[in-house]
Amino acid sequence: MRKRLLVTQLTVLCISVCAIAQRPPAPGRDRMATNSDPVYQNPLPPSKKAVLAPDSTVITRHTSVIRGASLPYTAYAGTLPVYNEEGSPIAGVFYTYYEREGIEDRTKRPLLISFNGGPGTASLWMEIGYTGPRLLQIDDEGNPIQPYGMRDNPYSLLDEADIVYVDPVNTGYSRKTGKEVPGSLFFGVNEDIKYLAQWISLFVTRYNRWKSPKFIIGESYGTTRVSGLALELQKTQFMYLNGVILVSPTTLGIDRPGPLAGALKTPYFAATAWYHKQLASEYEQKKIEDFLPEVENFTINELLPALARGGTLDKATRTAVAGKLAKYTGVDAMVYMANNLDVSSQQFWKELLRKQGHTIGRLDSRYLGLDKKNAGEISDYNPEQVEWNNAFSPAMNDYLKNELGYKTDLKYYVFGPVRPWNQENNNTGNDLGDAMRQNPALHLLVQSGYFDGACDFFNAKYSMWQIDQGGNLQDRMEWAGYESGHMMYLRMKDRIKATEKLRAFIKSAINFGSPIKY
Repeated sequence: MRKRLLVTQLTVLCISVCAIAQRPPAPGRDRMATNSDPVYQNPLPPSKKAVLAPDSTVITRHTSVIRGASLPYTAYAGTLPVYNEEGSPIAGVFYTYYEREGIEDRTKRPLLISFNGGPGTASLWMEIGYTGPRLLQIDDEGNPIQPYGMRDNPYSLLDEADIVYVDPVNTGYSRKTGKEVPGSLFFGVNEDIKYLAQWISLFVTRYNRWKSPKFIIGESYGTTRVSGLALELQKTQFMYLNGVILVSPTTLGIDRPGPLAGALKTPYFAATAWYHKQLASEYEQKKIEDFLPEVENFTINELLPALARGGTLDKATRTAVAGKLAKYTGVDAMVYMANNLDVSSQQFWKELLRKQGHTIGRLDSRYLGLDKKNAGEISDYNPEQVEWNNAFSPAMNDYLKNELGYKTDLKYYVFGPVRPWNQENNNTGNDLGDAMRQNPALHLLVQSGYFDGACDFFNAKYSMWQIDQGGNLQDRMEWAGYESGHMMYLRMKDRIKATEKLRAFIKSAINFGSPIKY
């Protein structure tokens, strides 16, 4: 049963719309312009619904059935400001915060801070697809269902932790406070981390959560963000986390020099070929967990040395390696030979099911696409992204307005304008390792989908090896794989497994009463 009992601070408003009128031509720019040309101006001042309120909240109360029990909770939808050094708000960051009711002592109640990626996308994906109390309408494999809408999420983490979903500037409803505020303050690897650490500190202060165990979760580019935040929060906000969760991690700024980039994607190729039944029966009959270790061993011990030898690799070895690549990935050996044993991901997505007339998805290679031409080496589009946008965008827009009571004329940016993005000095993977070495209580969980071609699972493992080159953090690091893609939680079986893994991780990373020390 859904309840909405209370709405406060109803001034929940938005930022900038372009002037609806045509500007006059600039002098000298249009030879046809004359003094009699009309000059159009916006006849009305901006609507209050189009002006950002950087510090406002709507509060509603609800009940969801989670893990078979009725769970009441309070939802906060609103904005908190980002301040400059003079204390003036330069942006308003939109968030939705879910707090379980009936908890007397929140000092022992975990807080989970959630980000998605892009870097220009909002936090809706994990909010209504993974951990939040409400779930969008999709089938058991993650395909959209009409009519669009929401239902209770029986696997939500809200029974275990309070959760805040954060939309960085120019995603969701988050915006700068004015055009005069430079985007360069927000749009970059380190710029993003700096202001969000300040914002998290403000949020924790406002909601009185300093004593609570704190976890941070990011998906895709969000893993770059939260890896950097783990150290930034320690250094500048004096906030120490219990856990970092990376869902479908990026390379985290860790170099893949020389032949590494070409080799490391091969286990993902093999997993995808296994899913689409493009391998010999000896492999198709195996469980994926039993098949992949053989491919991983080949990648490190045979393929990588072969690629490193380049043109000096003898013909017999080259032919043998191409044959094994074909056996493991379902792409003809001649294609590998023609590409110096290094077939790109783009070509793989086009090549694997070419004979069947289909392409496969980038973020989730279970999805099939249909190109205008079967020829070529690059697919026309990403089929999975089209389906996901179709499912998530209408559901989230409706949910915010009609369930959480956040009414605004501002466009909700599923993907917002954050370019150019400053990629310089991306050391986030190493930063995460430093944070873990400095904080003995900090644990790491990495979750990957086997069929994710954008942030593949074997590259995630490689990053973990480099984060802990000395092997001293292994008892606080864990990796888990799922038979799905980038958003592994869209497949119901994996959503169940993944959320149970999150619950177990959160519980294991908290040790009340024990001293935090080496």
